[in-house]
Amino acid sequence: MTGGAGARGDEGSAAVEFLAVGVLLLVPVAYLVLTLGRVQAATFAAESGAGQAARLVATGAADGGVREAVALAVTDQGLPPTAADLQVRCSADPCRTPEGEVAATVRVDVALPLVPAFLGGVVPLEVPVSVRRVAVVDRFAP
Repeated sequence: MTGGAGARGDEGSAAVEFLAVGVLLLVPVAYLVLTLGRVQAATFAAESGAGQAARLVATGAADGGVREAVALAVTDQGLPPTAADLQVRCSADPCRTPEGEVAATVRVDVALPLVPAFLGGVVPLEVPVSVRRVAVVDRFAP
């Protein structure tokens, strides 16, 4: 039993090491999950908003409700309604020309959580999410 005194000096260090490594791994993983959840919510909002905007313009049901539809899609995902930027482009001059295409693009900039503003020159502060959807105007549209 010559090595007994040296072994007692290391008792309990494995638990401390496990705790330290666990915390060091848990923090980045939790940040990654939080960030990916926000980006996924913005993707769902942009997807829904772009699809609804293109459909509303192509069917003629817009009547000024296109921006409200995008704002509703964005707020459904817990984002502020001003977070989305909508652009609508038509392939023909009256937008509802039969068999014309209506392309709606929704862009949402997702702010990265817990990144201070003074790091803006070093790391990006936002992740851009952009979705484009195209709807075709009905051939027999009035």
